[in-house]
Amino acid sequence: MNNSSSILHLFYVLVMLSGALYFLYLSRRRKGVPGFEYMIAIIIPTWSGAAYLSIALGQGLLEQPDKTVYFARYIDWVVTTPLLLLALAFTAMFYEKKKNKTILFTLITADVFMILTGLIADFSKESTHLIWYGLGVIALLIILYVVWYPLRSIADAGGHELSKHYKRTAAYLTSFWVLYPTIWLLGPSGIGLAQEMVDVIGFVVLPIFSKVGFSILDLHGLRKLREAATTV
Repeated sequence: MNNSSSILHLFYVLVMLSGALYFLYLSRRRKGVPGFEYMIAIIIPTWSGAAYLSIALGQGLLEQPDKTVYFARYIDWVVTTPLLLLALAFTAMFYEKKKNKTILFTLITADVFMILTGLIADFSKESTHLIWYGLGVIALLIILYVVWYPLRSIADAGGHELSKHYKRTAAYLTSFWVLYPTIWLLGPSGIGLAQEMVDVIGFVVLPIFSKVGFSILDLHGLRKLREAATTV
């Protein structure tokens, strides 16, 4: 791993640390938003930053003759992506006293399956890696179905403002999540059209927006919902 890659990953760690500290600051004045919402937002960048720190230190990767497998990314994703989906689901169920456990279980199971099949694909030979990639894409489609149908219906039942906020955050997260398998496929782990440095930049920039950016958008939206409800 070259110096440019190490610097990019260290930059990512600093951004994640800044995000975690910002969410900790917000949690001191919850403004009616449950504490677990802030806790999820804090854990996501903390865990992700630690995983990427291992890459910056040359530990979270395995250099092979044809490519480099950044296995620490999967260690990051298998924890943080379920938490992101939980945060989104809790937003849809913001006014629900009882959370729909079936939906939560489906999201987490599909997500973990997606991440683990991606890891297997990264370690697989060219003759089989697209099979595992395809299985991961199927899991992603299941996740998007749950996000845009059952969860959207729950958010719609919570009123216009909640529905609007949920659709905004769901669209934001969806747009970035679709880019993950695209970059993976084009990079060295997939069909190899993009160089490794492009792959590294992509997987540094995307998580900043899909993790810290998402939590900022979600938490501030929920705080506004509570403030509006208090005013009424």
